[in-house]
Amino acid sequence: MGGKYEMTVHPNGRNVTVNKTRPIALTAGATGAFALLFAATPALADTHTATLSVLHAIPETPVDVYANGELLIDDFQPGTLAGPLTLPGGEYDLALYPADAEDASGDPLLQAMDVAVPAGANATVAAHLTEAGEPALTPYVNDTSAVPAGEGRLTVRHVAYAPAVDVRAGGEVIIDGLVNPNEESVTVPAGDVSADVVVAGTDTVAIGPADLTVAEGANTIVYAWGSADAGYAFATQTVQAGASAPSGVPGGSAGLAADEGMPAPLVGLTVAGLAAAAFAGRKYATSRV
Repeated sequence: MGGKYEMTVHPNGRNVTVNKTRPIALTAGATGAFALLFAATPALADTHTATLSVLHAIPETPVDVYANGELLIDDFQPGTLAGPLTLPGGEYDLALYPADAEDASGDPLLQAMDVAVPAGANATVAAHLTEAGEPALTPYVNDTSAVPAGEGRLTVRHVAYAPAVDVRAGGEVIIDGLVNPNEESVTVPAGDVSADVVVAGTDTVAIGPADLTVAEGANTIVYAWGSADAGYAFATQTVQAGASAPSGVPGGSAGLAADEGMPAPLVGLTVAGLAAAAFAGRKYATSRV
């Protein structure tokens, strides 16, 4: 996908500004990058807590989500967005267990240890499948920067077990060659947009078309998730500009992407977190074969 750049396209006569981003990391082992993500997030109004949403996009796999050994989300169903959750700033051990596991017994499907969550963070974490079909935990910074009056930000995140895709609005390509787990954003007039996702460079529709409402002065985030066997779908989330608490609509999956210009305080990116997440991801992938 390369570095960050901006361009302007004109689907149906509507000016659209496109911002491309470069992912920090692309594999299940990169879940330790939670620490980098949160450390690089600007502080918001609340100086004591962080806001976190969690998106479950591993098809056909209900899970329980634990933080520091305590149940955070019970019986988390695929296609569901939980949150916003308000958490005290600090370090967390995150783990996903089968939904029928008793009291987090046995081995987790996925886990990330010593996750640094500083106060003021605004992010979404997704459990999903990579392009290779492996499970991953991946965090995104939610862009809450200002949007011009009468307009809204539309962010698309590719978190499906699928190759590169193009995103179309009104039949016109507005985002091309989007790969898992990258994201791209466009600024459009607020209102309804008819969108679909096609296999990159073709007219073969993978998801949609669907009518999406782009909220004025907000970031409307759309996740393309799923797999060929389980089916593909959209999930949506709305984050108000300048707000610390995103709202969500059920659905979805995610990926790891961040602005190339973000600061890089890497001290929280622990070897233990990387190793634990990579091991758990490989174990889960093996168990599905």
